[in-house]
Amino acid sequence: MRASRYTTLTERPANRSDGFVKAVVYTRYGGPDVLHLADVPAPVPGDRDVLIRVRAAEATKSDCEFRSFRYSVKWIWLPLRITVGVFRPRRRILGGYFAGEVVSVGERVTRFAPGHQIYGAAGLHLGAYGEYVVLPASAALAAKPKNMTFAEAAAVPLGGLNALHFMRRATIKAGEHVLIIGAGGSIGAHAVQIARSMGARITAVDHGIKEEFVRRLGADDFVDYTTADVTTMGGRFDVIFDMVPASPFRRLLGMLQPGGRYLNGNPRLPVLLRSATTPRVTTAFAPETTEDLTTLTAMIEAGQIRPIVDRVYPMSEAAAAHRRVDTEQRVGAVVLSMDSLD
Repeated sequence: MRASRYTTLTERPANRSDGFVKAVVYTRYGGPDVLHLADVPAPVPGDRDVLIRVRAAEATKSDCEFRSFRYSVKWIWLPLRITVGVFRPRRRILGGYFAGEVVSVGERVTRFAPGHQIYGAAGLHLGAYGEYVVLPASAALAAKPKNMTFAEAAAVPLGGLNALHFMRRATIKAGEHVLIIGAGGSIGAHAVQIARSMGARITAVDHGIKEEFVRRLGADDFVDYTTADVTTMGGRFDVIFDMVPASPFRRLLGMLQPGGRYLNGNPRLPVLLRSATTPRVTTAFAPETTEDLTTLTAMIEAGQIRPIVDRVYPMSEAAAAHRRVDTEQRVGAVVLSMDSLD
C-alpha cells in the first residue's frame, strides 16, 4: 500500500507526540462499567481513507447491545457473535454514528479535504468513541448540516438514514394516517418528522414521558403504551411503522386500511420470514449511503428535521451515557462529546 498523503490540519493525527490518542474502550462484554477511557495507537489512514477528528458520537442502543451482548432481537445473536467476537470483542472501540472534521486524506481520495466538517456512519468498522477514526472514503459520509452543532449532527445518521429508508418504502401520500410505534427513539423521532414532511397525519406510540417531545416533532396524536393499548382503540391506518420487537404483529396487521403497509425496523424472526411472502409487510434493512445522508442534510437545512438530542456527556462519562440509554428514559438521542478532552 502506498503511503497516505498527509494534507493535514496538524502534523500528526493527535496533539500528542507519543503517537497515542484517547478512546473509550471495552475488552469484555458486560454492563456499562466495562467502558473506560484509555490511550490507543493513533489510527493511520491508507491511500483510500479519510482520517477524521471525531467531535461527537451518538451512544446508541446498538452500542449498548454490542457492549453487553444482549439483543432484543434474538435471531441476530449467533451471526453477530461470530462477527464481533465469540469470547471478547474484536473491536475495542464502539461508535458507529458521529460528526467531526477531516484531518487528512489518502492519495486516492478526491471527495474530501482537510477542514471539511462531516457526519456519517462507520458501519461495522465502528471506532467513533475515539478522538480520531479512520474510514474508507466510500463510507456513508457527507457534509455536516450548517445549522446543527456537532452533537446535534451526530444524532442524525442512525435515526435519519433508517427513517428515510422506511418512510420512502411506505410510499406515504399526503393526508394518509401513519402509526409510529416507538416514536420517541432515534429512528422513530426522525420518522415522525419525515412522515410529517410528506404530509401525513401521525399517531405516535411511546412512553408518556416522551409525549411532549414527540408532539413537538410533529405527531398529531399520542398513545402512552403504559396506560393504553393502541390495538384496542379502533384506529385504522394507511401505514404502520413499528420499532418495537415485542409488538403484537397480527393485531397490528388487522389495523391496516385496505392497501395499507406495515413496516418493521426491528423484526423478530417470524416477522422477518412473513415479510418474504406478504407484499404489504416490509422489513428490508436500510442501506447507509452518502446519497441518503446528503438528502438528510438538505432536509435539515430546509428546517424539515430538527435536533433530537436528549443529553450530551463527555467521553470520560461513557458509562453514564450507556446507563441513560439502557434505562429507556431518554427523550431523544444520547451523545458523547470528544471535545471534553481539549
